Parts: sequence; structure tokens; C-alpha cells
Amino acid sequence: MKFRVLVDNNTIIDEYYLGEPGVSYYIEDGADVILFDTGYSSVFLENAGRMNIDLNKVNKTVISHGHNDHTGGLKYFFNKKSNTELIAHPDCFNYKEDKEGLYIGSPFSKEELSKICKINLSKKPVQVSENIIYLGEIPTINEFEARYAIGKCDIDGERINDTIKDDSAIVYKSNNGLFVITGCSHSGICNILEYAKKVCNDNRIYGVIGGFHLFDVDERLKATVNYLKENDIKLLYPCHCVSLKAKIEMAKKLDIREVGVGLEIDI
Repeated sequence: MKFRVLVDNNTIIDEYYLGEPGVSYYIEDGADVILFDTGYSSVFLENAGRMNIDLNKVNKTVISHGHNDHTGGLKYFFNKKSNTELIAHPDCFNYKEDKEGLYIGSPFSKEELSKICKINLSKKPVQVSENIIYLGEIPTINEFEARYAIGKCDIDGERINDTIKDDSAIVYKSNNGLFVITGCSHSGICNILEYAKKVCNDNRIYGVIGGFHLFDVDERLKATVNYLKENDIKLLYPCHCVSLKAKIEMAKKLDIREVGVGLEIDI
């Protein structure tokens, strides 16, 4: 697997790209070229151009969840391309608003997307490429990672509290174990990793990159650090929605690695 960070909150030092508070990753696995999330704006396109990455080769696009810092770039991507399969949770492109009532969802509805590209909306795992699986809806396995609402969403014509059930991740099955790629981990990073083990029938977590949605030094963070340490994860890349103080706390017990636009990982 070849992996490149197109969008992150940060950029790697001496790599002259653009950052924004969002996520977008470029992935190659065998014959498949995958775009995971599209960031907030057209920044991912500009960064890809500077990296000499041809996004016209993308044949699979996976969206981790429906928030605009992960879906906003779709309107720029589909100005250029429509022959890609789009994989996401069925609720991903529903209406979403934050606690103040501000719209924070996708620029496209699923009805609009169905006219632009082939959409594959699934709560169940989906085989994305030879070695990569989209996990679908993540069950709550750990008590310390209970879901909580961060706004409202529309489900079956009703506006309800949004616990981000559309939040998911993808997993690369390597010879060394599972490498998990997340967007924000609203489902709980440890819930995601445990479900990845079950879906892939492999208890080895080799690496994980993405947002962990950890901000406070609290019991949830403590339990998360303990879980990650117990799993002896070799490649640990917390980024995007992980606060500095959370990273500092994590680094006391874990070997965490820097993430920024331009980072390359080859597994």
C-alpha cells in the first residue's frame, strides 16, 4: 500500500503544501487508486498537483462520515471526475447541523450524488480493493467510548440528535497485521480497532492513522491510551481532531508519530 496525506490540519516541515482543518488521503493498493475523504475545500486538489499525483486515476472514493471537513471537497472533485465508485454509510449524505444550527454536512445529497457517480452506501463491510476493507457501521464495544450527540441530523424525514452513526474507517490487511485509516473516529478509535479485528479475523493492529476525536485529558483518554499500549501498535499516527494536550498525554506512554500534509507511508 502506498499512502499520502493530501489534507491535514498541519503540514510537514520543509514540505510546501497547504493545510486546513480536514482530512484527505491518497492510497494505492494494487490496481486500485483510492481517495479517502476530500477535506473542506479544493486544497486537496492543489496539494495533489504539487505532489504530481493524478487524481484522474482514482477509481474508488471512500467517505469516512458526512461532516463538511471530510466531504466539502466533493464539489471540486466531481467538477473533474465522475467515473469513480463512492463508498460510504447510508446516512453519510443526510442533512447535518451543529449545536448552533449551522449546516455542517456534505455539499451533495445522496440523490444528487447518484446522478454524478456510482454510489455504494452500506452499513456492512465492503471490499474496496484487494487488501482494503471499508468497515461500515461501527458497533459500540467499549463502555468508555459511548456515543454522544454533537448536533442534529435527518433520518427518515425526522430531525434527531446526531451520534454520527455514519462514522466509519477502512483497513489495510498487511502481512504484519492491520493498518487502520480513520477520519474522525466519532465511533471511538478503540471501537473501530476492535471491530476491524473482528471483520478481518486478525487481532494484530500494526498501525493506525487519522483523527481520534480526543481533546481532553480525561478518563476516556486514559482508557484509550491503555488500550493502544496493550495492543502494541507499531505505527501510531494521531492527527486532525486530536488536541495538543491529548497528544502530549499520549506520548508519555506511546510512541506517536508526526502527521502533516506530504507524509508518505509505504507498507
